[in-house]
Amino acid sequence: MDSVLEEAPSGGDSFAEFATYEDFLNSQITAMDLYYLEDEELARQLVELGYRGSGEVLKREEFEARKQLAEASRLSKRSQKKSLASAGKDLSSFPFLEALAKREEANKTGKMTSIIFIRDKNARGQEISGYIDYAHRLKTEDFEPYFNGKKRLLPKLSDLSFYIWESQKSTSNASPNYQVIADNASGLLFKNKRDRKIVNVDPKASRPGDNSTRVPIASGGLYTQVVIYDHITRRKT
Repeated sequence: MDSVLEEAPSGGDSFAEFATYEDFLNSQITAMDLYYLEDEELARQLVELGYRGSGEVLKREEFEARKQLAEASRLSKRSQKKSLASAGKDLSSFPFLEALAKREEANKTGKMTSIIFIRDKNARGQEISGYIDYAHRLKTEDFEPYFNGKKRLLPKLSDLSFYIWESQKSTSNASPNYQVIADNASGLLFKNKRDRKIVNVDPKASRPGDNSTRVPIASGGLYTQVVIYDHITRRKT
């Protein structure tokens, strides 16, 4: 008589392994149970009642509920992997896009909040520069066209900072992740709202701040200048 002889895992995604409640019960029937009972159906009934079995006792309704949760968890994890706009793309010839791809998941999950500095010309030929909250942009904008090379990432009036060199017009805006400190003697500063650490974007500064790194990016001639400030977020205790 065939039977699954392993001990059933007690929770989590393991419930997705069993197609039916009967399969779950079978997984808790031991070889010794079958030897003495000689009836697999009777063995399943005893497992369900809690008299036999090597694992957790669950009624059919409880099993179905846990199986649904396990399936939902599995689909959520698969969806999260698929939701990365850079997934499956060969960006090795595009250093800036490759740098963004390496940081995409960490910025989406909140482990990192990167600030992107870009200096280049807009569609009107005006030289512009600005600081972009990458994590916020990922939440509010589809990055698929950027990673596909159909659009160029440029600063906007709504970003952390935006500057038009010709007219010397500038704007600054707080984001969900950063507060802008524009009236500082040291220049422009960004205060992380989660751990309240300061990110100093002054290129002359010896370091950008606690838990932060400054990474100049070779853009392959696509931009005048690109620098990424990576901040590892740690909640203040």
